[in-house]
Amino acid sequence: MKIHHVACLEDNYAYLIIDESTKEAAAVDPVEPEKVLKAAQEHGVDIKFVLTTHHHWDHAGGNEKIKQLVPRIKVYGGSIDNVKGCTDKVDNGDKISLGADVHILSLHTPCHTKGHISYYVTSKEGDDPAVFTGDTLFIAGCGKFFEGTAEQMHQSLCVTLGSLPKPTRVYCGHEYTVKNLQFALTVEPDNEKIKQKLSWAQKQREAGLPTVPSTIEEEMETNPFMRADLPELQERVGCKTAVEALREIRQRKDNWRG
Repeated sequence: MKIHHVACLEDNYAYLIIDESTKEAAAVDPVEPEKVLKAAQEHGVDIKFVLTTHHHWDHAGGNEKIKQLVPRIKVYGGSIDNVKGCTDKVDNGDKISLGADVHILSLHTPCHTKGHISYYVTSKEGDDPAVFTGDTLFIAGCGKFFEGTAEQMHQSLCVTLGSLPKPTRVYCGHEYTVKNLQFALTVEPDNEKIKQKLSWAQKQREAGLPTVPSTIEEEMETNPFMRADLPELQERVGCKTAVEALREIRQRKDNWRG
């Protein structure tokens, strides 16, 4: 299994997931289809289907176009998310196969949108698994609560995604990492892991390189939203429960001008 970034728009990422034995690929959120198809051509692969994380235009906005450009392509999207161009609706626990070796599990991760789906990808070859989290989980951050609640985001981040194996690689929908880590330091100014990762992320961006992927383990160490279960973090933000802490940190982030 190989995964390739395709930078789109100002700060979005689309991705190609490639089954190396068959040269079949899936495209995640191909908002600029021509760019994604060019990348597929460069890697010598055929895109068989699209995985859409959620209905927002900067993720689903390329679906109709890619259907015109690639005959008979399937477009997967959350069953309650009203995804443009969707041909095949998925719910939590639905499975999709890519080529001979790659398996994809749909995880319902609502809050940013009601029907947001994250895609958990494993391969028979024993590569570390990967999860494509759209705008639910960012590196060191999470999406705005546009259509859901702090309770839902806690379930999506800390329970659903937080229970994935620690080495799982996290591929999110945007390059927001530097800002997110700068904010994370306002919540936990003494967290050395956040300081180290911020320094690394700044160097990556200065070199024009992505900060994606992270891992579930790194998020548990550096992402304040995924650390909301920790009593010491709850105390730091003046809250008694994980859900309250998550709500408080999100409000601070929404008002933060870093």
